[in-house]
This record gives sequence, C-alpha cells and structure tokens, in this order.
Amino acid sequence: MTKAELRHIYKEKRASLSPQTVEDYSIAIANQLLELPIWDKMYFHVFLTMENQKEVKTEFILHILQGKDKNCLVSKSDFSTFKMKSYLLQDNTKIGLNVYGIPEPIDGIEIDHSKIEVVFVPLLAYDKKGHRTGYGKGFYDRFLNECAPNCVKVGLSFFPPENDITDILTTDVALDYCVTPEQVYRF
Repeated sequence: MTKAELRHIYKEKRASLSPQTVEDYSIAIANQLLELPIWDKMYFHVFLTMENQKEVKTEFILHILQGKDKNCLVSKSDFSTFKMKSYLLQDNTKIGLNVYGIPEPIDGIEIDHSKIEVVFVPLLAYDKKGHRTGYGKGFYDRFLNECAPNCVKVGLSFFPPENDITDILTTDVALDYCVTPEQVYRF
C-alpha cells in the first residue's frame, strides 16, 4: 500500500482505540523497550505525545529514561523549513502546544543532533523492512539524517507491520526496531 493509503487506515485504527487501551498499550510498549540493547547510550530523543492523535504515550518512556539518568531530548518543529531543533528536557523546561497541537519546549538548552544516540520515532504505519510513514511532512527523515551515524532508530506502534510500503523514497530513513505492545521487530 502507499503511504497515503496507510495514513488514512491507521488514523482510523488509532481513533477507534479507547483512552484506556492507549494507556495500557503505551505501558506495554515502554516495558518492551527494556529488552532493547540501547541502555548503554546517554542521549535519547523522545517525541512528546499528541494526545488528540492517540499517539503512543511517551510519558512512561520518559520515566524510564529519567530513572536511568539518561539525557532526554525533545524537539521543536519549524514549519517554514520542515526541520526540528532538539532541547534537553529538564524539570524546569516549559512545554506548550504549537499551532498544530504538537507539544514542544518553549525554550531550553539546544543540543546538536549529532550527539543523539537513540531516537524514539512516531509513526502511523511501518512495514516488515522497517520503512515507516508519518504525517507526511518529512520532519523525522530530515532529522534522522542529522543524528549520529550509528543512532538507533526505534519506532513505536500499537499495531504490527504491513507487508510493504510501496512508495518509499531514497530520502526515507528506515527504522532499526519497532516496538509494539506484544513484540519487538528488528530490521
């Protein structure tokens, strides 16, 4: 299927989930992450959940990272350039919603993307080769190309993979893993 077809299908699938299911699945995903060989890293980028889109709730992942004394980074999107900047998430970091309803840091300490060792990647759908589709603006593909060359890319999804996404671009960056409530997929 194409990315556009998958976006439509998976937005509907997520919309049908109850708030309790989203919560339960998000906790299960956070627990599955403990099985990944990433915990020797120090710089982790985590997306902040758009609750109105029923995304995976990353607050549970943030608790794990903080408990392990990791540096947690969150991003701010620039819709004029379709690029992101990453900021260190601290106790005093102020978070606000941008005009698109995306939670972002209002200010903070900017960290160069080349330091990022692990990225938890939001997505709508993905395939058995680790290709993903998001909301279609290419923010994460641009961002992932700026991260450390050996950066581990971990998708988070409530659903299993599709067989194939048919319209992959050369600029698309594949995942190393995708974590669901039931399973970790390695690519």
